Amino acid sequence: MRYYISDMHFYHHGMNERMDCRGFSSTEEMNEVMIDHWNRKVRKQDDVVILGDLSFGTAEETNQLLDRLNGKLHLIHGNHDRYVNAKGFDAFRFKWIKPYAEMSDNGRKVILCHYPIFCYNGQYKTDENGNPLTYMLYGHVHNSEDELLVDRFIKLTRESRREIRGKEGLQPIPCNMINCFCMFSDYQPLSLDEWIEVDAKRRAAIESGVEI
Repeated sequence: MRYYISDMHFYHHGMNERMDCRGFSSTEEMNEVMIDHWNRKVRKQDDVVILGDLSFGTAEETNQLLDRLNGKLHLIHGNHDRYVNAKGFDAFRFKWIKPYAEMSDNGRKVILCHYPIFCYNGQYKTDENGNPLTYMLYGHVHNSEDELLVDRFIKLTRESRREIRGKEGLQPIPCNMINCFCMFSDYQPLSLDEWIEVDAKRRAAIESGVEI
């Protein structure tokens, strides 16, 4: 099984005090809860793609963290993953570390980047029934004002119409961008299908004016 998650920010006390306001009593409690939620979902043989900002800790702290996380780990480099270039960091737990990647997931392409990409490779590809064949998975913006802007862009794009080669008449523009922010999944890595379901529920709630 392959899972995805973004912006865990282990060791980052600011995630409790500001920005996310996660509500943990301490950074230590936050770390332990997130490790527990991760390991209750992920088995040792599962692949996990981390879409950036895994840890705000030192190289030594992050080494210790990685020893405790289940799964075969892959890292899309985020702006807060400073430990990667720090002296003493051991990257052995990562199968690879990249700024960007494209992968296949059960017949669908996934575009992987820490930052949201509005016009991503394969955006217009669908199957014969109109189902998306490409998803853009991102992080970075958490559940912030910037994510509200991304939400507006997605809605506006999906409501727009244009000519698409091979199809008759004006067609809706596909826009399948999913924010894999850890708080949206209760700090658990999720499969692509699980993220699609979480994102659909979140967007339905946005449309109805209900916060989730």
